[in-house]
Amino acid sequence: MKLSVLDQSPITSGGTRAQALRETVALAQSAAEAGYSRFWLAEHHNSPGFAGTSPEIMAMAVLDATENIRVGSGGVLLARHEPARVAEAFQILAALHPGRVDLGVGRAGPGDPGEFNDKLIELHGHLGMLAGAPNPVDVRLWLLGAGTGSAPAAGFFGSGYAHAHFLNATSGDTAIRAYYDTFRPNEHRTGPEAVAAVRVIVADTADEAERLAESVRLWRARKDLGRDETFPTYEDSAPERWTRYESSRREINDRRFVVGDAATVAEELKALAARLSVDELMINTPLPHIDDRIRSFALLSERLLDAPPAHARVAPAAAAT
Repeated sequence: MKLSVLDQSPITSGGTRAQALRETVALAQSAAEAGYSRFWLAEHHNSPGFAGTSPEIMAMAVLDATENIRVGSGGVLLARHEPARVAEAFQILAALHPGRVDLGVGRAGPGDPGEFNDKLIELHGHLGMLAGAPNPVDVRLWLLGAGTGSAPAAGFFGSGYAHAHFLNATSGDTAIRAYYDTFRPNEHRTGPEAVAAVRVIVADTADEAERLAESVRLWRARKDLGRDETFPTYEDSAPERWTRYESSRREINDRRFVVGDAATVAEELKALAARLSVDELMINTPLPHIDDRIRSFALLSERLLDAPPAHARVAPAAAAT
């Protein structure tokens, strides 16, 4: 099984944005050394909890600080940007770090679906990825989705598809199946590539993992209730400090988390990958302390990176476009 990382540069209560960004680079270096396949940077705006607003800038920092691991966006919010500008930024990344750049784009933001599709076509044109175009930019293009709308588009364009299981734990089966069924091979990608992004917290013991996870759980509960804040400390997120309303969100959100010791989490992730028919999982671990994040990724890699693939999917026959 392949493992990758989705990082959002979480900001800890009492911490700074600069600290969060530097910790992202440190995490990327650790993940590269541990054998992770990709490291993706998210785009969030006006968020007290996340410092990552410009994935292309952070991607350059991570590319410069690592070797071999693929780096990219998870993802650029295309509705907010001009496709030509996005293509220019990633063309620079690809020129300086050939063979290592992924461009993931998402639908979130202003505009209707038709406008997004128009921008997606325009982006393909600027990247030289339309049929017969010479000199395509050396990037791998991915579409991101949390529902089912982006999956068929990814299949139609012959892009990769990344499903945000940590945002929607119920739509992955349908979305990924739709992607496989609609995938059209092209000169840039001859077969489908699907990954599932999962929120995972691992520690040396199950009890310790549960203790660490309380910070993420409380942050998510507060966000659901309209309080978008920094990530609380472990002390402030102890269960006895939760309000009744915050506690009401626990069961719902726990469906989107995988928490425990390495052996238990590894088995659960292998089962999830098999159910979703993917051979790659993208792990998101927004713990407030960088040492705990690094430890979580290290424990998981020791258990899973040598595991056999959970599933091998053959693309349906289709004419190249």
